[in-house]
Amino acid sequence: MARIPYIKEDEHPELAEMIAGIRARRGGDLSPVARMLLNSPQLAEGWMKMFTFIRYQTAFPARLRELIIVRVAVRNGARYEYHAHREHALEEGVTPEQIDALADWRKSDLFDATERAVLAYTDAITDDIKVSAEVFAAVRALFDDRQMVELTGTIAAYSFVSRFLVALEIEPGD
Repeated sequence: MARIPYIKEDEHPELAEMIAGIRARRGGDLSPVARMLLNSPQLAEGWMKMFTFIRYQTAFPARLRELIIVRVAVRNGARYEYHAHREHALEEGVTPEQIDALADWRKSDLFDATERAVLAYTDAITDDIKVSAEVFAAVRALFDDRQMVELTGTIAAYSFVSRFLVALEIEPGD
């Protein structure tokens, strides 16, 4: 159970318009993350705008985006993030075997050169913050300026999400 209570829609009629906007952007969904964020409506609004862009409007390949998100969840022990994005990853073409191999991807032959470069970049940002010239050069050779910014932003943003989820103990099934 989360450390802070989730907002209940029926107890906060002043949030009805914001909740309707979140539902519209998220296919009708009001996730536990959204219900937690609504404790701070201003934070919820900014969060939803940023993550709606990252999930639905970037030029970065969706399959790689979901691979990144699941890897960040594995690295940071964010079970809610893992559970939610595992399904998205499968929808985008990541195989169940690849998802299962993410915990030790370097020892797996299930990832191609692009995926390996992206996963190394993800680990560097998530674990070390500072990215070596070698790791950066490997991904830079694959993506244009916009995609590099969106790749980096996605990794950083979902590292942020995982830390939020873990700190507040937001779990699958909440």
